[in-house]
Amino acid sequence: MPRTDMSRSELRAYAPALAEPADLTGFWAESLEQARRVPLEPTMVPVDTGLRTVTSYDMAFSGYGGTRVRAWLHLPGYWSPGDDPLPAVVQYQGYGGGRGLVQENTFWASAGYAHLIMDTRGQASAWSSGDTPDPEGSAPSQPGFMTRGIGDPRTYYYRRVFVDAVRAVEAAHSHPAVDAARVAVTGGSQGGGITIAVAGLVPGLIAAMPDVPFLADFQRAVDIAGTEPYAEIERYLACHRDQAQKVFGTLSYFDVALLGRTATAPALFSVGHMDQTCPPSTVYAAYNAYGGPKDICDYEFNDHEGGEIWQRVRQLNWLAGIVGGVEQAAAGSVKA
Repeated sequence: MPRTDMSRSELRAYAPALAEPADLTGFWAESLEQARRVPLEPTMVPVDTGLRTVTSYDMAFSGYGGTRVRAWLHLPGYWSPGDDPLPAVVQYQGYGGGRGLVQENTFWASAGYAHLIMDTRGQASAWSSGDTPDPEGSAPSQPGFMTRGIGDPRTYYYRRVFVDAVRAVEAAHSHPAVDAARVAVTGGSQGGGITIAVAGLVPGLIAAMPDVPFLADFQRAVDIAGTEPYAEIERYLACHRDQAQKVFGTLSYFDVALLGRTATAPALFSVGHMDQTCPPSTVYAAYNAYGGPKDICDYEFNDHEGGEIWQRVRQLNWLAGIVGGVEQAAAGSVKA
């Protein structure tokens, strides 16, 4: 696949002049305040997975509008009530995917973390299963999720998703196995974009790990991305020829290159330099604007798959150096 974006030196310097809505901070403060009027009410039902090293729960909590959002919560099998709380990783899913089967992703719990995997409302039928509906209605939209409610930031689909994602962190805090002072967030593609948004909206996170993040620098993404999902916006505007200003005005409230500016948690990004889905310049727009300490892993010959397991290993070592005490906690919690 050919390189179609900027050189590495150009990417490192890329800082687009994105128009920030004057009420961006207030919009998100109001959105979260409204959500918190509904009690979180986390529930956890033990699940028999057949796995010996991980204890799993079918979790639900109240997200945007009170919708019950589903999640898996995995704990290292050695942890018991009364043990010291663990560092935690909250994970968000890529576009079209959900939390999957309970046995599908136990990576972080196997490494000694509490691991919460959030379902994505209304998705989870493209490549991974899920159980959370999106009961909100929408004006006419392009098939997919990118243009649902796009005429107004108050009705836009990702307002609901980002609020759910913040509430997922709060749900993780509610479990006695979780050390609320040591919670990291992660995800790839759409999940990477959600990760950056949450890092900008939730103070006190210990780390953020966005991989090949989506939802950044929308105007450039629509201009140069070669595949879905950004093409949904292009097709919508091809039909609604008079709506471009309104559409990009709405998207500015959800552009993670803007939302990440207020983040303070250390972040480890990744990017594929041949990525046709989330072009590297859009990833670097978010990376260069990110407010906290940061580093990025460049995969110069990879498309949207990015680093895959190579990146997981880098994350594992990087996060252990930040949270500290994972190995010690595991050793101290093993029962004779």
